[in-house]
Amino acid sequence: MPTYPPSTVAVIFIAERTLADDAGYAVAANAMVELASRQPGYLGINSARGEDRIGITVSYWADEEAAKAWRDNPEHAAIRDAGRNRWYSWYDLHVASITRSYDWVKL
Repeated sequence: MPTYPPSTVAVIFIAERTLADDAGYAVAANAMVELASRQPGYLGINSARGEDRIGITVSYWADEEAAKAWRDNPEHAAIRDAGRNRWYSWYDLHVASITRSYDWVKL
């Protein structure tokens, strides 16, 4: 698991998925991970979804400018609009600065 330097920007996306178009959502989500990974300043991503269809995705960016560039990416904006129309009942988005990062792995 990676750790992130101080001043890394974390974009925290919490959402409830609708029952509509699971296959289309999976294709779009994979495309967005691939697209994000090619963005300047991209550092990584974590994602989890429960059986209640609520998921949390955190993407990590080198700085605020990189996070804003991701927000403003036209392909990302198009998928965001599709998500609002088709795939999400609601979502919350929070942007935070990392002040400390560490990990632990059981050996």
